[in-house]
Amino acid sequence: MLLRSSIYHPFLTLALSIILSLSNSVQNMVEGVESVIGRRGFSVIWNIPTSWCQHRYGVSLPLRQFNIIHNSKERFQGQNMSIFYQRRLGLYPYINRQGSKVNGGLPQLGSLNAHLSLAEMQISDVLRKTFRGLAVLDWEAWQPVWMWNFGTGIVYRKFSKKLVRWKHPDMSEEEVKSEAKAEFELAARTFMEETLRLGVRLFPEGLWGFYGFPSCYNNHGQGQSGYTGQCHNGTEILNDNLAFLWQHTTALYPSIYLWRKLAGHTHAQLMVRHRVLEALRVASQHSPGTEALPVFPYTRVAFTHTLAFLNRTDLEHTLGESAALGATGVVLWGELSFAKSKIGVRNCSKRMCNAQGRCARRDPHSGYMIPLHGTHEALPLSDMRSKFKCICFEGWSGEHCEQRIS
Repeated sequence: MLLRSSIYHPFLTLALSIILSLSNSVQNMVEGVESVIGRRGFSVIWNIPTSWCQHRYGVSLPLRQFNIIHNSKERFQGQNMSIFYQRRLGLYPYINRQGSKVNGGLPQLGSLNAHLSLAEMQISDVLRKTFRGLAVLDWEAWQPVWMWNFGTGIVYRKFSKKLVRWKHPDMSEEEVKSEAKAEFELAARTFMEETLRLGVRLFPEGLWGFYGFPSCYNNHGQGQSGYTGQCHNGTEILNDNLAFLWQHTTALYPSIYLWRKLAGHTHAQLMVRHRVLEALRVASQHSPGTEALPVFPYTRVAFTHTLAFLNRTDLEHTLGESAALGATGVVLWGELSFAKSKIGVRNCSKRMCNAQGRCARRDPHSGYMIPLHGTHEALPLSDMRSKFKCICFEGWSGEHCEQRIS
């Protein structure tokens, strides 16, 4: 249900106070040309189409007041944040819910040249030449790794094998599977790689990446005894095999959405921790440059597929955990159905890192959280430094980011 007055859900005040505690930025970022990373200790990016609230109900959200990075008029696409869905970027091949093949259905049957030609026009129509914001490609119908296409994704394996059988009727079943896997993964890789290359070529200052990557696959066992949150066995190797993707990526956007069964549960924190840690590992080991790739976990202010808002504990398990692990920031996503929220930020960057870096746990599994504004501000600096370290911004070094690199 949409807000019809200026009286906000209690969640909003809670979320604002928590996020305000995770950053020390005092600048407003609305349609600016400075990179959204800037000198922020921890960035919160608004990717919720709340402009509809203002237009339809006259509800205005004070995003500037809380230093949230957002687009002009809180639009879904703009100079600070743009997300490109599969149906609105080129000719992405996929099979819809009705089983119909769209744009060839399989990546190996798609027209790459036609896709890139259309995508170039669409991207250029949305972004200005000065774009330096987040550019997220949201392709979720299929995965580039064969074995990751399970559940509804099995249809891509099924039709890939059917295609090989049609071309090679004399092949054995094992040969069919091997050939289908090779053809699918090569085509999927090419579509993803070339689309990223296109975006980076057109807007090289943008932070380009795919939503949900890198993956972790740590949902199994949530809520059950013995759950550790660790990524599925072999995930690191499979993510390393996506080096072609990371070489053209300029930011990582793992998903840390919570299912309602994890409300208030410590398993939520474990799930988020290992997803963010895997993203940070990939960001460090596979960065095409000298600096680690920025990591912006995608989260929601409500539980997945619901309008039930997260409480304080849940927010600490998502926003707080991401900040404490050293993520660059988070993206708050929301669909039109719950266009009604506001956010803001602040962290220990100023105290710990001379405002030239962001804090991260020394031991990622310690569970220590960055102190929230108004609750633990008196925490001695020595305690902070024993629990957290600094990740310096570009151009700075030293244990506390006190040395400028000439």
